[in-house]
Amino acid sequence: MVNSLVPYFGLWVAMYWSLSGPYWITLALAAVAGGFLTRIFIIFHDCTHGAFFLSKRANGVVGYITGVLTLTPYDQWRRDHSMHHATSGDLDRRHVGGEIWTMTVKEYLAAPWRTRFFYRVYRNPFIMFLIGPTYIFVITHRFGRSDARTRENWNVQYTNLGIAALVLLVVWLIGWVAFLKIYAPIFLISGATGVWLFYVQHQFEEVYWERHEQWRYFPAAMHGSSFYRLPRVLQWFSGNIGFHHIHHLSPRIPNYMLQECHEKNPELCADVPSIGLWVSLKSFGYRLWDEEANKMISFGGLRRYRRTAASG
Repeated sequence: MVNSLVPYFGLWVAMYWSLSGPYWITLALAAVAGGFLTRIFIIFHDCTHGAFFLSKRANGVVGYITGVLTLTPYDQWRRDHSMHHATSGDLDRRHVGGEIWTMTVKEYLAAPWRTRFFYRVYRNPFIMFLIGPTYIFVITHRFGRSDARTRENWNVQYTNLGIAALVLLVVWLIGWVAFLKIYAPIFLISGATGVWLFYVQHQFEEVYWERHEQWRYFPAAMHGSSFYRLPRVLQWFSGNIGFHHIHHLSPRIPNYMLQECHEKNPELCADVPSIGLWVSLKSFGYRLWDEEANKMISFGGLRRYRRTAASG
């Protein structure tokens, strides 16, 4: 808690004083602050799993506070994310857990042109990693749902009040212009980073997808979630979430124990999909799930699929 929150608030002070100089200094500090906000989100994420503390009350209190800082309502996100863990890799339940929109090759080819157009727009990196986080965290997280429990919808409103109070306090202290110059780059960096981490850990080439009848929890956890090998500094800022296979196998393991669990169970993790930082960039190109080949393919691969189908 201390090594995440204290530096984050300290960087806000440093960024405010840096505004008197060249703005690139503020942006450089924002990149570091964005890393700390990503780490704070991992704390929030662990609290929603009841993993960060042994105490349910402590998880709830810290989860609410970090939820205000990350613009995410604690109770609502806890339910949504638990559904993600329960359905990840299940082709017939892709709509349940808030997954990244993934179409199969056959679904894409059979879809009307409007659906294919919107799918391509959705899968554009600019939309997914810049516009997407803004839409999710700034807009959709501000509203409850008609099918949600009363407690969840009240928590959304409490979170909104906490965010409003915090923003008004900061604006009263430093003004709107300074607030936007500081917060906007922090939010864009942390938002893009968070979505990227979620994306790359479930959108690699040989990820696990199965129809509901064949879907099983263990292979979905160990082969539908990547072991994302990051440089030590980035691993620290991302709260060890690169050990995503361990996290999906047992969400109650806190982030600060994921690496230890991975290293102490080599026989369990021997066949886990492992990707490095540079290799992970290939994930930008994966767009569709080929059920016949059991792998993600690009739109270029779709053209080859069409030629093969035509010649067959």
